[in-house]
Amino acid sequence: MANRRRRLKLVLIVCAIGIGLFILIRSPPEIETPTESFPREQSPYCSKLCDQIVAMKSLKGIQNFTKFFLEVKEIMRCPWTSNLTQQMIYKTDLHTHCNSSMLFITRENTKLGQRLTYEVERKATKLVDKILYDMLPETAPWGTSRQFGRCAVVGNGGILKNSSCGEKINTADFVIRLNFPPMNYSSDVGVKSSLVTINPSQVTGSFMGLCNSRKPFVDKAAAYGNAYLAISPFSYVISTDLSFRVFYTMKEMRPQQGVLYIHPDYLLMLSRYWRKNGQTGLRLSSGFMLVSVALELCEKVDIYGFWPFPMDLSQQPVSNHYYDNVAAKQGVHQMSEEFLKLLHMHSQGVLQLHVGKCQ
Repeated sequence: MANRRRRLKLVLIVCAIGIGLFILIRSPPEIETPTESFPREQSPYCSKLCDQIVAMKSLKGIQNFTKFFLEVKEIMRCPWTSNLTQQMIYKTDLHTHCNSSMLFITRENTKLGQRLTYEVERKATKLVDKILYDMLPETAPWGTSRQFGRCAVVGNGGILKNSSCGEKINTADFVIRLNFPPMNYSSDVGVKSSLVTINPSQVTGSFMGLCNSRKPFVDKAAAYGNAYLAISPFSYVISTDLSFRVFYTMKEMRPQQGVLYIHPDYLLMLSRYWRKNGQTGLRLSSGFMLVSVALELCEKVDIYGFWPFPMDLSQQPVSNHYYDNVAAKQGVHQMSEEFLKLLHMHSQGVLQLHVGKCQ
């Protein structure tokens, strides 16, 4: 009887070992891939990928973007972790060299009788006479030391189309939009707005310089609620009267929605700062300028709709804007180089870049 029990126990042990070996052979070891359960500091895969991205100096000369798109796709799958040290470095550097308290022309930073030098046409100046001075607010609407919590900077890239990012955007404390975009895509771009920029060329191209009917312009502005409108009157001389017409149109027809003038000195200082830090385009894009502002003003910065490529991450065609199919124009900006810098900052934990679907 004892021998039978020993033999039975031996058979069971041999079977257990055999089953274990079978499972081990049939199941290959897991390869570490980024998942939401891994903090970045515990994921060598994500850390290495971030280091590779930050080491990229330029996208110029890349013939095949397939590898780059795959890397971006993987970066977007990696869990994003805020790096307060890196954020403070950028915040302090931008404040020292640019200072967002100079973002808008106000009575606090501009005196009656002084002359403003145009940002681009440097030989041109504008006297701050009583007419201009009366247009200026006492100070920036949020003061000179206000820090917002979470800010969303919403670009207009076609990558936002069918992204379902609207709900996420709406949860931000402060939402910045650029170039007077259409708002009838709420599921993708949200409805909340705090600050909206206008390019003076849009006033001419889309609204006939506000010389005839002004109602279409005011109706479009109303789609942003009471968000401030920001325009740059003193980059080019031709922009000055157009910007003044925007101010008076809103003052007469929708006074609850203020118009702010972007300070040419701030734009010049910001351009010089980024040129020293590797951005060599003739001018910064509106989006990159606003991200810079947000980095200084906000505790956390999320950016959406920044994608300068004709293909998405799956290498499917994507339009230049989420609201039309007009092809991108060759201009004075270097959008791909700006995007690489944004991707650097995402990889460093400075800001969070959202590319593709939010849900």
